[in-house]
Amino acid sequence: MTDILLRVTSTLQQVINIFFHFLTADYFRRIEHPSLASQTMKHIVILGGSYAGISTAHRILKQAAKIGPLKITLVSPNTHFYWSMASPRGVVPGQLADEKLFQPIAAGFSKYPARQFEFILAKAESLDVEAKTVGLSGGETLDYDYLILATGSRTRGDTPFKGLGTTEETRDGLHDFQSEVTRSKTIVIAGAGVTGVEAAGELAFEYGLEKEIILIASGPTILEDSPASISKYALKALANLNVNVKLNTKITGSVQLPDGRKELTLSSGDKLTTDMYVPTFGLIPNSSYIPASYLNANGSVMVDEFLRVKGAKDVWAIGDVSDVESWQFITCDRQSTHLAKNMISLMNNKPPVPYKVAASRFMGLQIGKKAATGHFGTFKVPSFIIIRARKTLFVENMGPTVNGALF
Repeated sequence: MTDILLRVTSTLQQVINIFFHFLTADYFRRIEHPSLASQTMKHIVILGGSYAGISTAHRILKQAAKIGPLKITLVSPNTHFYWSMASPRGVVPGQLADEKLFQPIAAGFSKYPARQFEFILAKAESLDVEAKTVGLSGGETLDYDYLILATGSRTRGDTPFKGLGTTEETRDGLHDFQSEVTRSKTIVIAGAGVTGVEAAGELAFEYGLEKEIILIASGPTILEDSPASISKYALKALANLNVNVKLNTKITGSVQLPDGRKELTLSSGDKLTTDMYVPTFGLIPNSSYIPASYLNANGSVMVDEFLRVKGAKDVWAIGDVSDVESWQFITCDRQSTHLAKNMISLMNNKPPVPYKVAASRFMGLQIGKKAATGHFGTFKVPSFIIIRARKTLFVENMGPTVNGALF
């Protein structure tokens, strides 16, 4: 009888242990497939805490059970993710609170165990491809098995349409920009691409005739990379908002006057005095830490059809820092999705799949809050679709982006 009780007690204890291990996931770790259990821990370092880096980290981590032991280290000089997609509206005072534009990065990865994820607040300062190390601000050196470059870009005029370095610098730059808008009666925006047109539209929609908004375009029209019908619609929408568009004009010089205003010299030789000058022409890749042999003339990282850095082993580049496609959110998302799948294949000893560059470019923009336009290739997208889709500038997706629920 005693022997039977002991066996029952032992069996019951085993059941309790299995149930406990089930709840803690320890049971599944113990019965892990032998081929995965025997693998060496792989260390993936991702440089950049913007959309490309954060989305790729989540996409790989969510498939960790299929890969085997791995750890991702995400490195960024920013404590917070910046929803720069909404920045043309965010620079207008009172439109978007800071909480709608910034969200802590580390908290978004808190669900992953420390053995799988680490966030390092630092800036990449050097890269040694042969030694497979990254030099960080503060003197730390980080080893990697695989490296993903996703450090993005910045504006040429250091305006807060993109990150300005650290989160504090971006937030301060945004607040300073908003304060200058409040004080200014005349605002000149140089550059008639998507950012310049959207910024002019947002400012003009908010202030109407209260402030003079001038948009400078170097060519014969605005949005020159878009179909003529898109440029025509945008010109009309800006005119309806009383934006003064100057075509075939370049700014050749800028001098700050004693009263704080700026005197701009135009390509025609004329002078234009303004309270605020906002350059929006062009972006610069954040690639200063990368050896020049891996960069093209514009400072972008050169990659092959697998998004691997040409001439570098186990290094990939996506997003604005890469030379593969136009710098857009949609292309960045496609590259992130593709690279994450290829990384999973690689660690399962499967061949990677070439990345297919989009055959047609999609572009959508708002001009104020009641007008919008866009196109897919040469097809013009109906304005009401763009207005509806971009009504909130997708700020509701910031939280799910940072915590990974979107992926």
